[in-house]
Amino acid sequence: MTTPTQYASVRYLVDDVPAAVDFYTSHLGFTQGPSANPAFADVIRGPLRLLLSGPASSGARATPDNARTAGANRIHLEFEDLATEITRLRAAGVTFTSDIVTGPGGSQILLTDPAGNLVELFQPATR
Repeated sequence: MTTPTQYASVRYLVDDVPAAVDFYTSHLGFTQGPSANPAFADVIRGPLRLLLSGPASSGARATPDNARTAGANRIHLEFEDLATEITRLRAAGVTFTSDIVTGPGGSQILLTDPAGNLVELFQPATR
């Protein structure tokens, strides 16, 4: 069980570890974690530790090929002002894979990291 002082970790398989680290730290507010080498790195945002596993990492080697297809699973990052974040990211050259979708819970937009992993940017609805 994760305690309040521990991170919740998610593993993303990436083709290029340095490019993935640069993407998450430059664009999405993550900081570099203590682990970094050409095969593996971790980046941290709040209580989330995102494990970036390159092709040579043990995490990538343990994953069967049929489990590597991109699906609808994604990390979900919350922002107070989604429009401002979208403008900032577009100015930095980040492209989005969807338009903004708004529903009763809030607004969201999807983008992909350099390896094609989905990332959801979300702003909760005001109540």
